Amino acid sequence: MISENEGLPGDRRIWAEARTLTEAGYEVTAICAMAQGEDQPRRETLEGIAIRRFPLRAASGPAGYVREYAQALVRIRRLAAEAEREAGPFDVVHLSNPPDFLGLAAAAQRRHGARIVFDHHDLVPELYRERFGRQGPLYRLLLAIERRTLRGADVVISTNESFRRIAIERGGADPDAVFVVRNGPDLDRFTPVAADPALRRGKAHLLAYLGVMGPQDGIDRAIDALGELARLRGDDWHAVFIGDGEVVPAMQARAEELGIGDVVEFAGWRGDDDIRAWLDRRRLHRAGPPGPLNDASTMVKIPEYMAMGRPIVSFDLAETRVSAGDAALYAASAEPEALAHRIDELLEDPERARRMGEEGRRRVAGLSWEQSAAVLLEAYGSLTAARRAEPAAVQAV
Repeated sequence: MISENEGLPGDRRIWAEARTLTEAGYEVTAICAMAQGEDQPRRETLEGIAIRRFPLRAASGPAGYVREYAQALVRIRRLAAEAEREAGPFDVVHLSNPPDFLGLAAAAQRRHGARIVFDHHDLVPELYRERFGRQGPLYRLLLAIERRTLRGADVVISTNESFRRIAIERGGADPDAVFVVRNGPDLDRFTPVAADPALRRGKAHLLAYLGVMGPQDGIDRAIDALGELARLRGDDWHAVFIGDGEVVPAMQARAEELGIGDVVEFAGWRGDDDIRAWLDRRRLHRAGPPGPLNDASTMVKIPEYMAMGRPIVSFDLAETRVSAGDAALYAASAEPEALAHRIDELLEDPERARRMGEEGRRRVAGLSWEQSAAVLLEAYGSLTAARRAEPAAVQAV
C-alpha cells in the first residue's frame, strides 16, 4: 500500500483498509511519508502491518509540488524495491492518491506481475483548480494523467457514487472494476465516551472540526464564521480544530485578528481516544466550502461525528447530504455568516441537537466501516478470481 499524501496510521481510511486486509489474511506492507512534525521511526510494525516511511517536506505552489512529488517517487521506488527483495514479489500494489501518477513508483512491481488497485481519494484536477484557480495546460495534463491511471488500474476503489461516476465517465474505467468503498467509522472502536468538561475550557459549548487543514478545506471560512458567532452570542463556546495542515499558522493569526484567539484551539493530530473525548458535546461544525471538489467528496469526519451521536453544521454539499441527511443543518449560502447563523441556531435548541445526534447514530449504521470492509474484500477477491481465470502461459509469465 503506497501513500504520499499522508502518513500512517494517521490516514484513517488507508489504515482501516490495511487493518481489514491484514485481518483477512493478506500480508500488508505500507509505504508512506513521515507525518509532518512527528518523530516517527522509518520502519515499524503496527497491528501486523509493516510500515516503511520516508522523510518528505511538504511543498506549496505548482513548482513546489513538482519537487515534492519527484522526491517522493524516488524514495517510494527505493523502499518498494527493498521490500520486494526482502519479502518477494507483491501480488497487489494498492495506490492511494494524490498524486494520480503514483503508479510510476510501482512500475517494477507491475512488471513482476503485481495487480494495481487505485484508491481514488481525491479529484486531483479539481484539487488543483481549487488551490490555484487555474484551468490551463497543467489542468489538462492532470485530467490526462487521471484518465490513464483509472484506465490502467486492475481495480478502482471510489469513496462514493460521485467518484465512481467520474471514474467511469471521465476516466474511462471499466464499470465492473470500480467498487465503492465509502469512508466510514469502525463502530466497535469509534464509540461515545464520558464527557470531560475540562475540554470546554470553562465554556458552555464545545465546537469541533476534525481533519486536514489545507487551502481547499475552507478553514478560513470556519474561522470567519466563528468571528461572526462571537458577534452574535459572545464567547460562551470553545472551538477546537483537531488535525494539521499548511494553513494552520495563517488561521491562528486570523483568529487573533478577529479577537477570538483565546476561544479557538488548534490541537494538532490526535489519536482516537483524544478525538472521541473532544467530540463529547453536541455542537459540531465542518468547514469545507461548496465547489466541485467538496461537493463530490465524502469526508471521513462526517460519519465519525455521526457515530459519536453529534449533530453537524455544514455548508450544503451534495455528498455530505447523502451521508448525513437530517443529522446536519446546512448553511443557506457559501458565506461564513450563513454557517455562523446555523451554529447559533443549533446552540439555541438543545432538544433539536439531541434529535439530530440520534438520527446520526441511526444513519451511521448503514455507513460503518464493517460494510465498507466487505466491499474492499470483494474488490480484492475479484483480482484473485481474474488471476485464476488467466491461461497457464500468462500465469507463468
